[in-house]
Formats: sequence, C-alpha cells, structure tokens
Amino acid sequence: MLLASSLFTAVAPTEARPASARPASAGSAPGALLDYQPLPNAPLGAAAYRVLYRSTGLRGEPITVSGAIIVPGGPVPPGGRPIVAWAHPTTGVVDKCAPSLARVLYRSIQGLPEMLQRGYIVAATDYPGLGTPGVHPYLVGVSEGRAVLDSVRAARHLAGPGGAASVFAVWGHSQGGHAALFTGILARAYAPDLTLVGVAAAAPATELATLMMADLDTSGGKNLTAMTLWSWSQVYGAPMTKVVTPAALPVIDALANDCIETIVDVLERRGPSKALDRSFLSVNNLADREPWRSLLARNTPGTLPPSIPIFLAQGSADNLVLPRVTQDYRARLCRAGSRVEFDLVPGVGHLSIAKDAAPAALDWIGDRFAGETAPSNCGSE
Repeated sequence: MLLASSLFTAVAPTEARPASARPASAGSAPGALLDYQPLPNAPLGAAAYRVLYRSTGLRGEPITVSGAIIVPGGPVPPGGRPIVAWAHPTTGVVDKCAPSLARVLYRSIQGLPEMLQRGYIVAATDYPGLGTPGVHPYLVGVSEGRAVLDSVRAARHLAGPGGAASVFAVWGHSQGGHAALFTGILARAYAPDLTLVGVAAAAPATELATLMMADLDTSGGKNLTAMTLWSWSQVYGAPMTKVVTPAALPVIDALANDCIETIVDVLERRGPSKALDRSFLSVNNLADREPWRSLLARNTPGTLPPSIPIFLAQGSADNLVLPRVTQDYRARLCRAGSRVEFDLVPGVGHLSIAKDAAPAALDWIGDRFAGETAPSNCGSE
C-alpha cells in the first residue's frame, strides 16, 4: 500500500502537504485519523480538510480510505457539534474519481451551506478505492457502510476533545443513498460508540437486480450495470466474460476508467454508452446466473432497525432509480415497523433530486438532532 503522502499527489500544488504519513495497520482502530491536510476555499468561513483514515476491508483487513471533513466556524456548542455524513452518488470506480480530489467538491455535497449554517460537521467519505489504491467496491453495501461510519469517527478525531458529538445522521444520493441505508443496517454492530439519529436518502439504489435490468434502455442504466460488472469482477472474482458479450468488454473498460464530476461528464459518457446496446449482456437476466444472483441479493439493502427513522426522497420523473422500486422499498420498511417520511417530488429526475430534496432532508435531520419524534407517512399513498 502506498504511503499517505503519495496518495495526495493529485491534489492541487497550492495546498499544504501533510505533515506526516502512515498507512492503516492492524494496530489502529477503525476510524483512526491517519493523515490530513487543509483544503482551500471552504464556504462560509469553514475549515476543510482532505483526510486519510482507517477502515475495514471486505475480508476484515485494515484499509486506508480518503475523504473530506468540513468544520463550520464559530463557537463549539456544549457537547460538541453534531455530524452529518454525506454519502456521494456515483463518481466512478477508479482511484482518480474521488470526490475529495474534484474541483467541484463543495458543490457536489448537496445542502453543504445549509449544514454549515446549522453548525454541523460534514464528513464526506470517498469510499474505498476512490482516492486510495485498489478497486472501488461499487455498490458493495458493507464496504460503503463501514467507510461512512469510520468517516464519522475520523471527523470526531479531527475535531478534537469536545469538538464533535457522538450523534450523527447520514444523507446520501443514488449510490450514496444505497450507502446511507447500509450505514443504518451496520451502525449498531459496527459502530456502537456512535449514535445514529436518522438516515436520509434521495433516490437510493435498492433492489439491484430489478434496477439493473430495468435500466438497460437508458444511458445511465448501462453505465450503472457496466461499472457494477467491472468492479465486482475484480472485487469478488465474478467472471464478467460469462455474462457480457466480447465486443462490449473494451467499452466497459473505457467507461470504468472515466470519472463523473459534473453534468458535462454525464453527457460525454452518452457516446460510449450508445455502443452498449441492450444485447451487450449475453444473459437475459443477471439474477439468473451465479455468482451474480447471490451478489445482487447480498448488496440489496434490507430493512433497518425500527429504532432508526428514515427519510426517502424520490423524483417522479427518475428513469434510473425507478419510483416504483423506491416505493416498494418504502413499503418493506413500513411493514418492518420503521418510521418513514417519504417525499415524492413531481417532475424531478435522477440528477437533481438530491438538490431539490436537500431543504426538506435537512429540516428532517435537524428535528432528529433536536430529539423530536420522527414523522411517518407509512400507510399513505
């Protein structure tokens, strides 16, 4: 594994170099802060840092994960600042695609100014394999959830004694919604030192087999499926050649090595995506073939403990994460006893739902931090 100092080489040269560097080791606890350096131009007088912290890999091994932590200015309240963990949507599957390295970092965190104005520390993980060596386990729930939880621990270490509370909420979009749900599933067992007060997710990826096969007629859906196949073929050793036509393999490789930072990147990927017609898969349904069937089931989020309230936002015009799939997941949560606030936003598509839903999501998070009883519209259509 590379030392932390070499992991920062992609950051703009005007930024400060880290004072020290060390990789994750078995002797460091999950969430240990391994290194940090200031990031410029944080909004609203906040202090921002690119960080490296220790997390846990898929085989239980210590790994290094990067991310950004943004601390608001002003006096620290008694008990420390609450933390919101931002779980980002798809940016890519290779290390150069880390949001903490992107020019648009602050703009990519939906609701960041409002969170800072409310006095929240924002912990924004890159997830494993983005910004650090190794393959990014794309849409691998355990990997995402652990990285989110350990980013909160790292934020507490960075804030210092009394600077941050142990209470936090998680807020994510698309892949980040998937990560947010797995954070809720894992929190009690993996991070008993933290108190999760709520999970907010915009257009989360839930029923993966349904979403992937339903989305193959769209550019975004082809991208999602291609990146999943590319990542899982390396993370799990699942044989991509058993489910993909030979002609599609170089196109999938090209898509896997490009990043998505802005809407321009989304549009640029439409060209390569058109080369993947629906028949780029050599099977009718990935869920019909092992090991893909088991992997899709393993990484489809189940229900959360009923004690954790949930906010779900979904755009009615979303053709990537289909509204009916999110509504079905909401129904599963409600049947399991969760308190779910579901917000269906008319006419909104996938790319803008987090921006449009952020004010309502942050009001909901603020009420959770205040200890108010979570609302629920379970039972209403």
